[in-house]
Amino acid sequence: MTPRSTRPTGKRATILDVAAAAGVSRQTVTRAMNDMAGISPDTRQRVQKIAAELGYTPSRFAKGLVQGARVSVGLAIPDLTNPYFPAFASSVVEAATGRGWNVVVDDYGHGTGSAADAAARLAPQVDALIGYLAPHADEAQALMGRRPVVALDSPGAGTAGSISFDYHHAARLALAHLASRGCTNIAFLDSDQGAPAGSRSAAAAAVALESGVQLTRFQAASSAAAAKAAVGVLAAGGRPVDGILAFNDLMAAGALKALQASGRAVPGDCAVIGMDGIPLGELLTPELTTLALDLRAVGRAAVGLLEGLLSGSLTEGSAEAHLILRHELVVRQSA
Repeated sequence: MTPRSTRPTGKRATILDVAAAAGVSRQTVTRAMNDMAGISPDTRQRVQKIAAELGYTPSRFAKGLVQGARVSVGLAIPDLTNPYFPAFASSVVEAATGRGWNVVVDDYGHGTGSAADAAARLAPQVDALIGYLAPHADEAQALMGRRPVVALDSPGAGTAGSISFDYHHAARLALAHLASRGCTNIAFLDSDQGAPAGSRSAAAAAVALESGVQLTRFQAASSAAAAKAAVGVLAAGGRPVDGILAFNDLMAAGALKALQASGRAVPGDCAVIGMDGIPLGELLTPELTTLALDLRAVGRAAVGLLEGLLSGSLTEGSAEAHLILRHELVVRQSA
């Protein structure tokens, strides 16, 4: 029997494509690709030949369902020295191991490493990938082929699934709170790491323009020490700012140290708000007001998307496979 259809243009071949081309059931394809009993040698050989012509290979996840193998998930993290990322990674590991999956972690943010490098290292080892992959999310998906990628904080990525964050909502919460405290000269302390850092500063600038808030932007490397140095320079010259919104909680911690060293009271002289909601904020003096994410919920959402994509209950690239999560303003002593 000759194939009845060809591989759909622009799509990765699926088990249904092979079944249609071979004129057999999905179950027969499963048996043929996993060398299971119940079909003739001729049928097995024909199905395997058509699968090869279409470029179809069963995912390791699918084989696991049949053969009992464990799913292996890659986790690409840019910097495990930033407390945000270990907290996020822990939530992914918790959700994945709860399903009996293995997790392989790649910390790519040191030296000349990139998200693309991490994806290249992980691709031979894993069935699926979760990670902070900007600006290389599309390249990571290409490296993974038909295996799903869930990219975080990569708006517009062409991955099978994604989780983005509503930074406009976060900026509205923060700037409204600072304005309610009487702050009139507010600064956004941005990271110099480039995209997706720009999405946070762009959102803050847009919201400030909408609401008539005066907002200046300055930047530093994404560390407490670099932020401390940058805020120290800011505090020493010109008209002092009376409110700071920082790119993340780690940089906000550096801002607090700089303000205290300059003799400026927080929040009396200058209020400070961080972003991400890592546990560190509660250990600072004063305790840090922050735009918090529920990191356990983020990890569970990422693993849940992956499970849906692997099982086929979610269609790759569908609206349901792309989530947008929001921060919550947690008010403490610093603002």
